[in-house]
This record gives sequence, structure tokens and C-alpha cells, in this order.
Amino acid sequence: METSPQSPAPVRQIANAIAGWVDRLGAVWVEGQVAQVSRRPGLNTVFMTLRDPVADISVPVTCSRTLFDGLNPPLVEGASVVVHAKPSYYANRGTLSLYAREIRMVGLGELLARLERRRQLLAAEGLFASELKRRLPFLPGCVGLVTAASSAAERDVLDNARRRWPAVRFEVVHAAMQGQRAAADVIEAVGRLDRNPDVDVIVVARGGGSVEDLLPFSDEGLIRAVAAVRTPVVSAIGHEPDQPLLDLVADVRASTPTDAAKLVVPDVVEEARSVTLARDRIRGAVTGFLAREQAGLDALRSRPVLADPRSLVDSRSDEVALLRDRSRRCLGHALDRAGDDLVHQRARARSLSPLATLQRGYSVLQDADGHVIDSVAGATSGAKIAVRLADGRIHATTTRTEPLEQREDDDD
Repeated sequence: METSPQSPAPVRQIANAIAGWVDRLGAVWVEGQVAQVSRRPGLNTVFMTLRDPVADISVPVTCSRTLFDGLNPPLVEGASVVVHAKPSYYANRGTLSLYAREIRMVGLGELLARLERRRQLLAAEGLFASELKRRLPFLPGCVGLVTAASSAAERDVLDNARRRWPAVRFEVVHAAMQGQRAAADVIEAVGRLDRNPDVDVIVVARGGGSVEDLLPFSDEGLIRAVAAVRTPVVSAIGHEPDQPLLDLVADVRASTPTDAAKLVVPDVVEEARSVTLARDRIRGAVTGFLAREQAGLDALRSRPVLADPRSLVDSRSDEVALLRDRSRRCLGHALDRAGDDLVHQRARARSLSPLATLQRGYSVLQDADGHVIDSVAGATSGAKIAVRLADGRIHATTTRTEPLEQREDDDD
């Protein structure tokens, strides 16, 4: 293509020329690291990004879903791969992409793929289930530590734990933390600590390292051994980005050995502060309760009836005295009225009594049998009679009787 300042080529021509040159390149084998994988629902195409591990260069890669799903072991981010792909240059966007026809795992990528497949198999067995996780004791009597001899991880765990709780006891078992013997040594150490009845929690600690260095902590035998122990296990392997399979089966994962020391023992200063705060809250609650009760007692005691209890008695005593006087007056009036009635009744009875008539000079004649003689016909000459007077009786004998003659004017 011949160009000059007088006859420049337009952008589209250059872009189309680049697309033609790339298209003539044909399919190529490309090595790189998978940096990103995107599987969009409903699409038969999988989008990835292939990054050069040395230079800061990346290129988008697409492949069919059938090719991606057929990979064994599965493709994961971070895997190193060799891709047989056809380069394409999109002139409209000015971007280069690769369409993968074949993907092969190589080196670390193949290793990560095997670890991923092992993780899926163990997860399918339920070894990583959350319901199997056990809680760590609040204050373990003895902490079992599995680590390399004289390692930085051992110093980090011991120093930080004793700084937080000086009275903590450790049962340290040294084991190889790298190499072919590492997995077997850790299995033996964990089993030994699990059989010790004094050990309340087990910490497996190791510093950071490469993926190859941390492979023993993804060993299937170690994973099953940790899943079978009865003592809670804390995994403190590597740094925060590192995650061997031991982290998944352990009851608690610590990001670093220092973090493990913070997880297994409490901070004595913080606990003392919590105790002080709790004691202050209890004291405040009790003091407030006593103050409220005292205020209630003071309020009751300040009432007049409690301030001078005799005042109520005195007022009631006055009421009793008034009621007593009123009762006496009422009773006196009733007795007076009853006495007057009695006098009146007695006077009436006396006025109707025959004795009162006799006291006026009258008398009553009775025969010998005590019958009242109310007619001269009842007395014969020579009969014995009794004369009843007001102050006694007179016994006499009749000499004769003389009836009175009735006059006509008397009948009138």
C-alpha cells in the first residue's frame, strides 16, 4: 500500500488492510493464562480473556460452549493453557480477538485444574458442608499446634496467643510443611493431637508460598483425616489469597498464622474490659432499682397517714365518741318515750280496773261460791255473802232483800 502526505489512506482502508493481514495469518497456537471466564445464559459462546504472564498484554478469546464444557479437568481462572485459535480483527471496533478451536492445559494450569476437580469430588461427598463445622471453645485449656520446627509461623502463633492470653498452654508437634513427606507428617501430627484429651483445639499453621509449595495441604488423605477428627481444627496456611483444600474442610479458616492466634484465644485485656463494663452495668441496674424502691418508700412514708399514724386513730376516735354520744341520746330518748308510754298505759289500765271503782266507794257482792251477785234475785234471806271493798272483804249474812221498783221515767 502506497501512501503519502498528499494521498493518505483513510482509516477504514487501513483497518480493512489490517483485518486482511490478520486473516491471512491463519490458525495459530497461543500460550497464556486465563484471566477471566464469562458464561452468559442463553448463549452458545463462552467469553474469556487470555493474558500474557510476562508482559501486560491480554486478548479476548471466544469458544463454543461445547468445547468449554468438554474440558476435563474443567477450566478455571488462573490456569495456564495453550490455545489453537484463529485470530480476527474487527475493523469497526479496532480490536483483535481469538476464536479458540482447541484448548489444552499446561503446567500450573493443569495442576489447578486437578485441584479443582478434587475439590468438586470432595464437596460432593459433603466434607465441606457448613453443618459439619464445630465452634471453637471460648478459652481452650490447651492448644495443639502443627507447624514446622523453628518457623516464623510457630513464632507468630505462640507470641500472639501468649500476648493475648498469657496463661494459654500449647502442645506443639513439629511436622514437615513442604515436600513429599509433608502430608503424611501433618496427618500423623493431627491424629496425635486429636488423641490427646487435654487438647481442645488444633491449629495447622504454615507461612505463604507458591501453589506447588502448598500442594500437601490439598492432599486427599489429609483432607479426609481432618474431616474425621473430633477436635476442632483451625487452618492457617499461607496468606489471604492462598486457599488450599484444608481451608475448606477445617472448622475455621484463618487468613494468616497471626489471625489463627487471635481466633483460638480471647484477648485478656478486652475480656477484662468487658467484665468491667458488665459489672458497671449490673451495678448501675442494681443502684437504679434501689433508688426507685427508696423513692417509693419515701413517697409512702411522706403521706400523712404514715407520717403520723395516730392522726387517723384520733380522727376515728372522735368519730366513735360522736357516734357513742348520739347512740346514748337516741337510746335515752327511746327509753323516755317508752317510760311515758308505760305510765300512760298503766294509768289507763288503772282507770279501767274495778279496784279504782271500788276506791270511789263502790263494792262488789259475791256469794259463798265467789260468784258476783248482780241482782237481788241472786241473794236470799239468810245467805252468806262477801262484800269486796277497795281495802279488803266483809263477810255478812243477808237479813232480807228488797228489789227496786222500775219507774216509767227511768225507762225514758
